[in-house]
Amino acid sequence: MDRMNFLSFLLLCLTSVANGNKANKHKPWIETEYQGIVMENDNTVLLNPPLFALDKDAPLHYAGEICGFRVHNGPSGSGSVQFEAVVLDRSTGEGLVRSKEPLDCESQREHSFTIQAYDCGEGPDGVNSKKSHKATVHVRVNDVNEFSPVFVERRYEASVPEGRLFDRIVRVEALDADCSPQYSQICFYDIITPNVPFAIDNDGNIKNTEPLDSKHQRVHTFWVTAFDCGKNRAQADAQVVVTVKPSCKPGWIGWTKRVEYTPGSGSIPLFPSLHLETCEETVWNIQATVELQTGHIGKGCDRDSYSDRSVRRLCGAVRGEVDLLPPPSPAANWTSALPTLPSSDSSLVFSFNGSNHVAVVPDSVVSALSGDHFTLQLWMRRGGASIQPATTQTRGNRKDEETIVCSTVKNDDSFSHYSLSVHGCRLSLFYWPDVSAARPVKFLWKLEQVCDSEWHHLSLSVQFPSVTLYVDGVTFDPALIHDNGAIPNPAPRQRMFIGACWEPEEKQKEILNNTIPEAKDSVKYVGGYHGLLSGVTVRPGSVEPHSVVECLYACREGLDFGDLETLGSGMKVHVNPSQSVLVLEGDDIESFNRAVQQVTYRNSLRFATPGVRPLKLTTSLRCFNEESCLSLKQLEGYLVVLQPDAPQISLSGVGPHLARPAPEFEGPRGVPLFPELRIVCSLSHAVNTAAQGMEGGALMSDAVAHTLDGCEVQPLGEELNPEREELLVDMDVVRERGLEIINTTAYIAITGAESISVYEDVLRSVRYRLAKGSARFERRFRLSCSEMNGRYTSNELTLEVNFLHSLDSLYHPSHLLASQQQFLHPSHHAGELSGHTLPNPHRNSVVPGAATVIIMVCVGFLVVMVILGVFRIRSIHRRGEGARGGAKEGSSQWDDSALTIIVNPMESYESRMGICAENEGEGEEDEEVAESPDDASDDQRIIIKKEGRDGNARRY
Repeated sequence: MDRMNFLSFLLLCLTSVANGNKANKHKPWIETEYQGIVMENDNTVLLNPPLFALDKDAPLHYAGEICGFRVHNGPSGSGSVQFEAVVLDRSTGEGLVRSKEPLDCESQREHSFTIQAYDCGEGPDGVNSKKSHKATVHVRVNDVNEFSPVFVERRYEASVPEGRLFDRIVRVEALDADCSPQYSQICFYDIITPNVPFAIDNDGNIKNTEPLDSKHQRVHTFWVTAFDCGKNRAQADAQVVVTVKPSCKPGWIGWTKRVEYTPGSGSIPLFPSLHLETCEETVWNIQATVELQTGHIGKGCDRDSYSDRSVRRLCGAVRGEVDLLPPPSPAANWTSALPTLPSSDSSLVFSFNGSNHVAVVPDSVVSALSGDHFTLQLWMRRGGASIQPATTQTRGNRKDEETIVCSTVKNDDSFSHYSLSVHGCRLSLFYWPDVSAARPVKFLWKLEQVCDSEWHHLSLSVQFPSVTLYVDGVTFDPALIHDNGAIPNPAPRQRMFIGACWEPEEKQKEILNNTIPEAKDSVKYVGGYHGLLSGVTVRPGSVEPHSVVECLYACREGLDFGDLETLGSGMKVHVNPSQSVLVLEGDDIESFNRAVQQVTYRNSLRFATPGVRPLKLTTSLRCFNEESCLSLKQLEGYLVVLQPDAPQISLSGVGPHLARPAPEFEGPRGVPLFPELRIVCSLSHAVNTAAQGMEGGALMSDAVAHTLDGCEVQPLGEELNPEREELLVDMDVVRERGLEIINTTAYIAITGAESISVYEDVLRSVRYRLAKGSARFERRFRLSCSEMNGRYTSNELTLEVNFLHSLDSLYHPSHLLASQQQFLHPSHHAGELSGHTLPNPHRNSVVPGAATVIIMVCVGFLVVMVILGVFRIRSIHRRGEGARGGAKEGSSQWDDSALTIIVNPMESYESRMGICAENEGEGEEDEEVAESPDDASDDQRIIIKKEGRDGNARRY
């Protein structure tokens, strides 16, 4: 037992001794964070606070001493490779952090890592050493001014206009590769070239110190340098070149005030070299408006010059229209009280003053306009300088509507009513399908064309309940439709007014109840129209298709854009329906300039109306700085449409004389006047012959296909006597071609636009017929044709018709008496002998009527003349030729006139008449002619002077 207690005590003592020799009880301690600085190109890191490791086991040997520091990776995973930590004093725990290699600030300016201290343990071998916690170390590399500034560009160029001071002409820029703000920033720039009118600020902005003059010096060249904040100068200086431009004036450059257009050229650019100069002002929106004024050309613009009926035929329009404002005539007298104005296109223009100028269409015309399908067409111009207003109110501020057409027509078993009115800039159609049952409907359009005081064509197609409006060939849908059910019903009475409407029946009854006297048939007008109207027509039945309406009334001239595919991005083009205004809008100046040069003028008419069309260009700019934004003035010019090459319409193929036996004229079909007529239309234009080695110029004539619109055959002198003579035309041919004809005693006129070949066929069918027993000596006719509504006319072809009478008629006393009366009383038949022709010697069956009279006289004196001739021959042998020369001369003169009288008003017939006279003289008096050869030439013609109907002396 005692032994066991002893062993336990011994073990406890050994354990106490062992525990008494263990000395390293505590871990080293360091700061939790350190901030370090190291100079670029150095390796010693200066820490704040300094690096010291403490151990509570001090001053024990080993256990209280610091043996070293360990460096670990930082948050970024780097730093331990480049840095190390060493112990300077083991007893105090002082340490030093340093880089293994010199650091570069430009590569990495800051480094982070962790550090840990450990003691020496319990012995020299470092057994049982302890580690401190890990502390974070942030090391910043201080920069050294090792780099100099470098310019971004070695050469800077700029252009400025002369005569102005600029805040900045150009900006130079230099960079420094140092990492710190102290050495990487450029502190100032300097111009090292002396005596230049420029200055530079610390930001590198160069400005001029005085206005520059391009004439004195066009280009300025100088050098600049840069300094960083460490006063290092740039490695290489930069060159600056400033070019002085002549003074810049913002606006359009290349504007041509006069632009010429040759008819037939198609489309031509109006501004081929125009471009906008903004003088470097920054703009973000450009808008240009080109306006072509054509209101003074015809009815608003250049259209086909043919008559309305001819244009309708050419466009394929349906016939059957009724003219509500026809020219005043006995058959159409309801327009006789309306004042008319001259028109450039030969159409009839009626003026309405808004009060008493009203046309009341008769019932006979209105009765043909029944039905709820119809087309109303008219030319309209509100106001006008030639019209005196009925009130003191202006046209745009009138309170009452102005009625253009007001109509109530009878259908099968009901009445329908409609009225077309204008109010300000609104056009309205009030339509009542059945005045006794249906409710009225009002269609409204808001149109600028209604109130711009210009000519416009309106075409209203009604297929109730569908209504279509065309203005100058462009479709417009109603802006609003009202159901006016509360309006009192119109009276079921058929009537139509142009220029106003009648007062409702209820108001008239109220006036009568108030005992205001009125005439029994008087009608009070309301809603008078103030303006001009022309070509008001209504055509019942199916409406015209859009293509026909566009062909009829669309303008043939206007503005256009050349090629939309070349339009740049961001560009917009807008053209109004009449093509008189074109608007361009864009944001890029270069694209805008290209677009302006694509604006063209087109005129599809071969014979365009010559004259001046004013041209305007208005430009609006929007800039980022609205206060200093440019303002461009409006440019004005004019487009001159030159006189087109006039077509030459030539009528030929008909001789100046037409001689036929009289019985042919008395036949049922008469004699054709122009059987071989030829019509040729050609254009003469100048040809440059210099290229062909010829001097001067020449005119070249080209045959072209034309459309005639009228020809006229007119008898010269007296008008046709319906009882004795008439002109006949093949009406089947006329109707087949859709032409119109007016046949009177004074002329026969064929009208309508058709080809030349059609007119040739119609004119070749014109025949002249005489009644039996209506013998004449001659009749003259004149033929002429025209096109473009009489704008161009042909030559006047004159034809003289001669009537050849049979020899048998000489033995009829009645015929002889009539012929003698005509011969003895020439004053009653002036001009009838002017075309007399003697018979051909080879055709003894017929002789002219005048020759018949002469032969009858000669037969009466034949015996006397033969005896006298024999007596003269014998007298010549008995006496000298000179003693009886005078007697023989007088006798020969009478004999020659008796046998060789020639009625010779035309020189072309003199030779033929002379031959006939010589043949006749040789057959009857060979000796007489042989005896007096000298007198024959003088006695070939007898000159008779007598006054015709024109008062001029005629020659036979």
